[in-house]
Amino acid sequence: MKYSSYWLLSAALLCGLSASAQHDSPKIPKKKFIDASNMDLNYKPGNDFNLYASGTWIKNNPVPAKETRWGSFNVLRDFNINAVKNILIEAENDKTAKPGSVKRRIGDFYAAGMDSIGIEKLGASPILPELAKVASVTSLEDIISEAAIMRTQGLGSPLFSFYVGQDRKEATKLIAQLGQGGTTLPDRDYYLKADARTLKIQDAYKKYITQLFVLSGIMDELAKKNAETIFAIEKALATAQMSRVEMRDPYKTYNKFSVADFSKTTSNMNWATLLPKMKVSGQDTMLVGAPKFFTELNALLVATPVADWKTYLQWNVLKTSAPYLSSAFVDANFAFTQVLSGQKVQTPRWQRMSQLTDGTLGELLGQLYVEKHFKPEAKVRMEQMVANLIKAYEIRIKNLDWMSAETKVKALDKLHAFTPKIAYPDKFKNYDGLTVTKTNFLQNLRSAAVWGYADMVSQLGKPVDKTRWGMSTPTVNAYYSPVLNEIVFPAGILQFPFFDVNADDAVNYGGIGAVIGHEISHGFDDSGSQYDKHGNLKNWWTAEDLAKFKEKSKALQAQFDAYTVLDTIHVNGKLTMGENIGDLGGLNAAYEAYKMTAEWKAGKVVDGFTPDQRFFLAWAQVWRTTILPETAAQLILTDSHSPGEYRTIGAPVNMDAWYKAFNIQPGDKLYKKPEDRIKIW
Repeated sequence: MKYSSYWLLSAALLCGLSASAQHDSPKIPKKKFIDASNMDLNYKPGNDFNLYASGTWIKNNPVPAKETRWGSFNVLRDFNINAVKNILIEAENDKTAKPGSVKRRIGDFYAAGMDSIGIEKLGASPILPELAKVASVTSLEDIISEAAIMRTQGLGSPLFSFYVGQDRKEATKLIAQLGQGGTTLPDRDYYLKADARTLKIQDAYKKYITQLFVLSGIMDELAKKNAETIFAIEKALATAQMSRVEMRDPYKTYNKFSVADFSKTTSNMNWATLLPKMKVSGQDTMLVGAPKFFTELNALLVATPVADWKTYLQWNVLKTSAPYLSSAFVDANFAFTQVLSGQKVQTPRWQRMSQLTDGTLGELLGQLYVEKHFKPEAKVRMEQMVANLIKAYEIRIKNLDWMSAETKVKALDKLHAFTPKIAYPDKFKNYDGLTVTKTNFLQNLRSAAVWGYADMVSQLGKPVDKTRWGMSTPTVNAYYSPVLNEIVFPAGILQFPFFDVNADDAVNYGGIGAVIGHEISHGFDDSGSQYDKHGNLKNWWTAEDLAKFKEKSKALQAQFDAYTVLDTIHVNGKLTMGENIGDLGGLNAAYEAYKMTAEWKAGKVVDGFTPDQRFFLAWAQVWRTTILPETAAQLILTDSHSPGEYRTIGAPVNMDAWYKAFNIQPGDKLYKKPEDRIKIW
């Protein structure tokens, strides 16, 4: 998924050079980490920095037919998924790999998924016993019981969500947690709005439900009736749900109950009985994210006929299984996806199976990925950069003019307690007890889901395992965990354009340096700042400092609220607040760290650009993006990140260094008066 053309070409050229070194071969051109040919110099950086920095690249890189958007993340993911594919094919064909070995299991998993002929022959037969089991249910009590059990069997998460995670006010402890859920569409608004775009998606969704029921053997008219039934149930569940913005408040979603007391609020759901069916035992308390949702669900359970609930549970089996059954199911799934996202053609099967293998057996695959595609020197360089970013953040906190000394001490304590994780786990999971076969694809998925669920609930009653990772090694992403107070950077993202051991500091600090700073900033954004250094949801601010922070955050919200995505659709500054604070704080911290380098102090012009210009251009090339309008509309509702074009400009327009680097003047469209430039961290 990465900068595939560079790396593959580089490898080929190096091989060629070594083979013909005795001849006067031309020198391999030095890699341009900031390539002016990707820019559009017809634009003034102060009017449209995004197009100035990436205009030609954007023009020359429409969204590929198999994608919904295209940018640096996607290019890098494409490179990585090809690397993963080669690992999987090698594992599949390795006759010496022993049963139960890493190679054998990932090779067999991939091979089973690639057996399209065998899968086609089976049609709907793999799920017919599961559908029949649901059909045999006769009472509301049995419906609720089956909904609890299904999640333990890899058959979806009907009615509500459930997981085991850290207690946010006692982060050393793990606790069973209930949350709202039960719906299929990407956001509650898809059920509640009635504009033309939403109605089109609702119609496509009902058609999709109808198709899957018909493919399972149901007559057309009954299938259509089922679709209306399911949409009505899910609309009722959506109406009961909190919005994504509301869910960003960690206090609002922290509601601790004893099992007995919560059962009193849901007379039709006795959690003392249901939790054991969900493989949870010995727990007398639990966290509930949205109590109101459960009281409304409780009423809905008795107001809805048992026959309708059976249809709903069958739908959960169908939708969970459809992408992995015969082509008729897969095609129906993709047709619905097309309406949601605008994607033109189905992603190739090998790519879907490669991604699925990573998503299912990521830590087995990660072991082989690291062996083949990660250089130890990259980890050393990253460790240095993380240390430099933390030092830079320390300097910036100490110099804040709006924060009191009292709060600064607490902020610095939290900063110095951060745990960085880089590239890959110290100890990989081996999925002990999970059986993978080469001949039964859907069973492999079911087995993996059962194993994963059992692994999750097995953590209850044990100390929090801080060695666990929330992303697989090849993933092109990074994250911050507030309850662990850790920043994590998988090997997958430690490649160009984010990072390159051979790149100048400007490129690395404007790329991965800003990503490091971004993840650190999540510890101090509107949500993460509510957790202390131990990962506990606990206020460490003075009232005056917190009020100042909220005021500054409101100004950033207003900035992003003003950005238009499609026709009348704007960025949601509240939903994206955490990520926008992450970008602003992260880019500032990265620049602070970059200024400490000898390179910055030397001020050398490289390829026609000053160090500061290269720093901001590196940031811009990370976020250059083309996107389908359908996907853009969906992400505004569902994604806590702002669109790439606004991430490109959102932080720099608040940084004095950007104005100086590109000579931004009053009258330029992006110009902000110095006093209006937002400075938080």
